[in-house]
Amino acid sequence: MTPPEAAAAPVPARWLAVDVLKAVASQLIVLHHLAFYGPMADVAMPLWPTLFDFLAHDGRIAVQVFLVLGGFLAARGLAPHGRLPAHARPLALAAQRYRRLVLPYAVVLALAVAASALASRWMLHPSIPAPPGAAQLLAHLLLLQDLLGYESLSAGLWYVAIDLQLFVLLLALLAAGRRCGRAGPAPWLVLALAATSLLWLNRIAAWDVAAPYFFGSYGLGVLLAWRLAGGARIAWTLALLAAVVGLWLEWRWRIAMSLGVALLLFACATAPVTWRAGARAATDGPRATALWAWLSRISFGVFLVHFPVLLLVNAAFTRFSPSVPAVQAAGMLVAWAASVAAGASFHRWVERPLLAWRWAGGPALSALKAR
Repeated sequence: MTPPEAAAAPVPARWLAVDVLKAVASQLIVLHHLAFYGPMADVAMPLWPTLFDFLAHDGRIAVQVFLVLGGFLAARGLAPHGRLPAHARPLALAAQRYRRLVLPYAVVLALAVAASALASRWMLHPSIPAPPGAAQLLAHLLLLQDLLGYESLSAGLWYVAIDLQLFVLLLALLAAGRRCGRAGPAPWLVLALAATSLLWLNRIAAWDVAAPYFFGSYGLGVLLAWRLAGGARIAWTLALLAAVVGLWLEWRWRIAMSLGVALLLFACATAPVTWRAGARAATDGPRATALWAWLSRISFGVFLVHFPVLLLVNAAFTRFSPSVPAVQAAGMLVAWAASVAAGASFHRWVERPLLAWRWAGGPALSALKAR
């Protein structure tokens, strides 16, 4: 691997490309859940059937953006040049990561249970989770609900659990690489697992509750970070080849999206264009750029809190409004706007204060967290 000191490319602290990807993907996830869950979409669908069908069935593909960015940002935070620092303690980093994720997650869990209880008074619908038992709540707090077979209490919580699994898996590979001496084979370990996922595990639906299923997309982001730091050239190229071969073996839009996101980020990082705007441009530049930065910062809050909001607005419009397509479509717009507002408030009053705690910070940060 090329010494990073000799070949590292200048990577800005904030990319406009990353901000746009996070902002658009988080909004698509909200719209996907809005079209997929709840009776408002069922009534409003005749107005725009093609759009509603796309959002309900294909909008979920936006999560691949977060998987690639998750690997990219985790690698930059943990091991910018492909090697875990000698002073880093993997178990402590894993515990730190769990705390970072579970604190805002626990707040959303309480909101989701309360929203479900209120929504069930106004409507009967399969999208409303049943009241949880103690074991189900504990499984959620341990981020093990899908592995243990419990019904999720809110859409999107599965990703938080997978995010932690992927992070711990990356930590394990980095720790194993550190034990192998000065050269450090971490990029090759990441490549091996990413290729296994792309060529095999991601083609088996039963694996979609565990990190290896998603590690192909995550690994593309990890290797991209190291490639942009001046190393892992061969490993990065082989990972791209594995993705292409995997698509040849079985076409999957989710893998095509991950490959496209990784290549887009690589192109933006290596071309002198405005998509590489740094922190100053992202905050002091044109209004559109500042808007992307703001939507990016609140994206984790939007992602976490939007489903309870959608549930409540669906229930309110079902109970108190006429079942007319135009009225229910207006309700969907209200739910979308309320989700963004709730996410911004959650970021300001919950996520940021929790991040301000000294022990809740650290180098391992989610693709969805505000940067």
